[in-house]
Amino acid sequence: MTTEHNDNGSRLIVLDMAGTTVADGGLVERAFERAAGHLGVEPGSADHAAKLQYVRDTMGESKISVFRHLFDTEELAQRANSAFEQAYGELVDAGLISEIPGARAAIERLRAEGRTVVLTTGFARVTQDAILDALGWQGLADLTLCPADAGGRGRPYPDMVLAAFLRTGAVDDVREIVTAGDTAYDMLSGTRAGAGTVAGVLTGAHDRAALTGHGATHVLDSVAELPALLAAPAPRAESA
Repeated sequence: MTTEHNDNGSRLIVLDMAGTTVADGGLVERAFERAAGHLGVEPGSADHAAKLQYVRDTMGESKISVFRHLFDTEELAQRANSAFEQAYGELVDAGLISEIPGARAAIERLRAEGRTVVLTTGFARVTQDAILDALGWQGLADLTLCPADAGGRGRPYPDMVLAAFLRTGAVDDVREIVTAGDTAYDMLSGTRAGAGTVAGVLTGAHDRAALTGHGATHVLDSVAELPALLAAPAPRAESA
């Protein structure tokens, strides 16, 4: 006998922010360029191009981890991260972010159905709070987490998903967790945490092939489709 996981029994929903529930219009790249300039990386240089490509390739990862890879010392990485967070916060304050259409309604519906919703990010807490404040989303989810809240490791590690599991106590089994994100690292984080549903969305950094190639169980056009996916009847068990 074979059975399939019952998605609609999942009570813990862990959602990425930028690219998944929040549209930032490429602000990560813009903030990186400001931060790189602050450290003397020459715009238009081969070094600049290589660093920017790495930022694109690692969308979803903890930003301090990205800067540790790009710069030679911890001091430089911390300076770059601080400059990035400041630049991103200024862009947020300028009103350059918005919700992914239908994201707030989806979160509200999921919670109304009795599910616990957690919002996660690779940004620092100060930046995460700036985004939540700008959108009027403080209190929208049951819990918000950044890498520092999970011991310092962001995606692709499973730590934030597992922190959500431990802190909320919403489900008894990691297979009852649903994760959703727009990057390959989101998919890796969900699969490494043991989540039964790892949904990729096509509103952000990576395409369908990248999402499925890194473990997506479903690929949606948008997070707005997630409540309907979870409300769908569970597949019947099939006898061999």
